[in-house]
Amino acid sequence: MAKLLLFNKPYRVLSQFTDTSTNDAKATARQTLANFIDLPNFYPAGRLDYDSEGLMLLTDNGSLQARIADPKHKLQKSYWVQVEGRPSEHTLKGLSAGIELKDGLTLPAQIRALNTLPTLWRREPCVPEHRALNSSWLEITLTEGRNRQVRRMCAAINHPVLRLVRHRIGAWQLGDMQPGEHASCDVHLPTRSKDSPAQKKRTPRPNRSKER
Repeated sequence: MAKLLLFNKPYRVLSQFTDTSTNDAKATARQTLANFIDLPNFYPAGRLDYDSEGLMLLTDNGSLQARIADPKHKLQKSYWVQVEGRPSEHTLKGLSAGIELKDGLTLPAQIRALNTLPTLWRREPCVPEHRALNSSWLEITLTEGRNRQVRRMCAAINHPVLRLVRHRIGAWQLGDMQPGEHASCDVHLPTRSKDSPAQKKRTPRPNRSKER
């Protein structure tokens, strides 16, 4: 059994426990996971951009961390995305089929326009009113995890992202957690077959990725 931590990452918080930019004397220290989570031996299972909000998963188990973070498992991740303008149905259909980015063609995705806006907390700073008035909300579900993929996909169709909130990873959902809150649960991992070769217990790998 492994422990899993569900965390609602606030806007402009790094999805890691240290800010490597503090090595630069001119850099301003940014908030990290350490500002909200004081639990030993928990590490992020995947990333969420500094300027994105919502669900992150952390675990104390290396096998579970790999199953969540490794793209080969194709774990679905769903986002509520506020974009400039109102993409047409034709545009969204093309985006969902796959779009060419600098690092190649994206996999098919589930994308739909939201008629009812998600109920969310107020973000500080908020999206400027004049931009919010000419915006719309989408729900985008991916099975791959390229760097800033949702933002790049939306920019490619000329509808830049104004706000991005991840609300689901696999079967785990954000629920009613507020920014900075976290909740824990137990996860039962599949047992190895007696005929399978022995494997060493893995320890979670710290997330050393840099964020901009």
